[in-house]
Amino acid sequence: MSDLLLQPVLSGIALRRWRLLHRVKQSHAAELFNVTQSTISRWESGVLAMDVAAHRQLEQLLAARLDGAADQALARLVRESLRPVHLVCDLTHRLLACSPARAAQFTGPLSELLGESLWRFATPQILDMELALDGVGWRELQAPPALEFITGSNDSSLVPIHSSRCRWTRIALSDGSAARLVETL
Repeated sequence: MSDLLLQPVLSGIALRRWRLLHRVKQSHAAELFNVTQSTISRWESGVLAMDVAAHRQLEQLLAARLDGAADQALARLVRESLRPVHLVCDLTHRLLACSPARAAQFTGPLSELLGESLWRFATPQILDMELALDGVGWRELQAPPALEFITGSNDSSLVPIHSSRCRWTRIALSDGSAARLVETL
């Protein structure tokens, strides 16, 4: 399960984003999760933590998939890039594709990271940028084309992040979900 979704406030933010993107009312979400509408409201406000089953269900709803031909072409471009780039699900941060230059920065095999959330490796600066996305219109129709910021560094040996300039570009996938291209500049 995604570390992002383990945090009640971030889980609620993710649920609310999913509802807004898919034009789902709280009452319908309550039916999907087999809870009351007030439970959905408390999850979204961060007052109540989701249980494990609800977390799994939310992650399935949010997960970007590279199913379409265009999505597969995007993944291939990332995998063949000479630059340190990777592609993640915009909401769950699951690793979808990775360039050899980025994979060389990891100390473990790429196969163990593909499909897993990279959220647990996020620096405070990355967390701050993530929390600021809605304020800059990241998920709006007229979203900024890309955002650049300084990442800060972490102390992970598996996925080390060294302070550097980073660019996030949000890319719509064929199923309506979104991926995020992460580039080190």
